[in-house]
Amino acid sequence: MVSAALLPDLGAEIVIPVCAIIGIAFSLFQWFLVSRTKLTYERSGASAANNRKDGYGDSLIEEEEGINEPGVVAKCAEIQNAISEGATSFLFTEYKYVGIFMVAFAILIFLFLGSVEGFSRSSQPCTYDKEKFCKPALATAIFSTVSFLLGAVTSLASGFLGMKIATYANARTTLEARKGVGKAFIVSFRSGAVMGFLLAANGLLVLYIAINLFKLYYGDDWEGLFEAITGYGLGGSSMALFGRVGGGIYTKAADVGADLVGKVERNIPEDDPRNPAVIADNVGDNVGDIAGMGSDLFGSYAESSCAALVVASISSFGINHDFTAMCYPLLISSMGILVCLITTLFATDFFEITAVKEIEPALKKQLIYLYCSYDWGNFNCHLDLSAIILHYLQFRYSKSCKELATVPLCLCWALGWTYHWVCHRILYQ
Repeated sequence: MVSAALLPDLGAEIVIPVCAIIGIAFSLFQWFLVSRTKLTYERSGASAANNRKDGYGDSLIEEEEGINEPGVVAKCAEIQNAISEGATSFLFTEYKYVGIFMVAFAILIFLFLGSVEGFSRSSQPCTYDKEKFCKPALATAIFSTVSFLLGAVTSLASGFLGMKIATYANARTTLEARKGVGKAFIVSFRSGAVMGFLLAANGLLVLYIAINLFKLYYGDDWEGLFEAITGYGLGGSSMALFGRVGGGIYTKAADVGADLVGKVERNIPEDDPRNPAVIADNVGDNVGDIAGMGSDLFGSYAESSCAALVVASISSFGINHDFTAMCYPLLISSMGILVCLITTLFATDFFEITAVKEIEPALKKQLIYLYCSYDWGNFNCHLDLSAIILHYLQFRYSKSCKELATVPLCLCWALGWTYHWVCHRILYQ
């Protein structure tokens, strides 16, 4: 029996949120590791001579070379605080106007979707299966509006958290770079992992919670449920527009201003922190290239997940739609979090960078480890859940339930290797 081989609904309800929580916990752990680089002057004592059996540790080297001088550390902390304060102020100001747009656009979504059937409260025949009845247009309007707001808030949170870890790690990366490129690489890589895991895990967890809450009303009406969920991706992309464009315009204006005023009129060296426009330029880099990028990545992630869920909801008319099969795209994302967690350790713990020329090969290897591990994990997951594959891929065009074909899902996610090939041929040549 196919149903006997399917992963129980309880299994999906456990695996997806657990993987999301693991991703959040791992990102917080990476943040803790980054925070171990202090922005305060520490005198070297007997207990400070660490990591070396002869007592001649990093702290003594820093003291001899002047790396840990109070003035150097204090200056780094001062510049970091200025950039962090400016970026936070910019985002809060931007979010005030974005909030107005978010509320106005949510009202438009409700009005347009609800007016399709005159804000009807009675069930209507489903779009793709006229023999079934779906929830009324008013319900679709309400839940689509709620999912839009959820996606927008999550997108803003993703961008803001990315900006905070970036401004938190910039001075720490600078101080670690004075000890060697390897230590700077580890701090910067871990700070990037914080943003990546928080973005993916938060997006997955919020989406899964929204699906379960909406399911209390929609029941087995997958078509209506996932039609309402599509607002989640729309909200993420809408907020990404403001983050990318607003931050990009700000940083370009500050960059041009810094060059014209500082270098031309005042003869101040480029990227000199004494030039306020240089600080503004760095603020723009954080709010545009990091906060805006975070919102943009979340928007793409949410849109692709929602699109896969919609395709799943309108497929297999002749088959009973199991909850596990409907959540198959989220299971793939859950597997990705676990695989990325493991491959991250290769860059920060298993191998050591000793020269600048080793950074590019390390990133290449990181991609190879990721694809191999992800494909291996998905392949084994498919072996264990082969019934889900058949269940998910069987789609029918007519009421005669003529089965067309079943294509192994491995061909779909294995196409990710083409992206690796493109990166290798274009980015690293």
